Amino acid sequence: MNILVIEDNRDIAANIADYLEPLGHTLDFATTGTSGLALATAHLNGQSTSVFDVIVLDVMLPGMNGFVLCQQLREQWGVATPVLMLTARDQLDDKLEGFSVGADDYLVKPFSIKELEARLLALVKRGALRSAGSTLLIEGLSYTPDTRQAQRDGVTLELNPVQRRLLELLMRNSHRVVTREELEQHVWGDSPPDNDILRTHIYALRMIVDKPFSEKLIHTVHGIGYRLCAQRDM
Repeated sequence: MNILVIEDNRDIAANIADYLEPLGHTLDFATTGTSGLALATAHLNGQSTSVFDVIVLDVMLPGMNGFVLCQQLREQWGVATPVLMLTARDQLDDKLEGFSVGADDYLVKPFSIKELEARLLALVKRGALRSAGSTLLIEGLSYTPDTRQAQRDGVTLELNPVQRRLLELLMRNSHRVVTREELEQHVWGDSPPDNDILRTHIYALRMIVDKPFSEKLIHTVHGIGYRLCAQRDM
């Protein structure tokens, strides 16, 4: 397994590494929520070719707690990597909050390293079973994040990296309007361009996704953002 461990307790992180690395697992570590988010999303912006099989995420982290981090991974970045959350609090409300923001499993400290490995293996196996259905599909438009291939009505769409990221976020959230701020954060993080470059990228995406076809899928919701769906669902 290729594992990302986001844990600020260095003793716990060292114990995880000491047990899992000799078993052949590859581990990367982050000690803050911000650095963990950067590592977990690095493959999406071309900063890394490494894609993690599973993420071990502590709840109490400096800078950004695990709940916020997990929610951003799911809602802003569209990351589907399984997440196992670690916490020192064995409270039902904490567990429910973790699951509500997209966590897949929950382990209370102190925990058995053997149990941790078993749970991670189970999460990775479940993720592999889900991957066969990972292609996003809306009204004849499809996008497969693993291969970065997009098609509409059988026609291959040639997209650049920014267009792919915008398309994926819009397709994952086709049930709602995606705000301009969400789209800018998804593409440029905390440093969006000063000018209105998002409008330019959306226009270019429309020229590829919509213009050659009879039905418009990318809709502007003035003053808010954009939504990708059939006209009848607006």
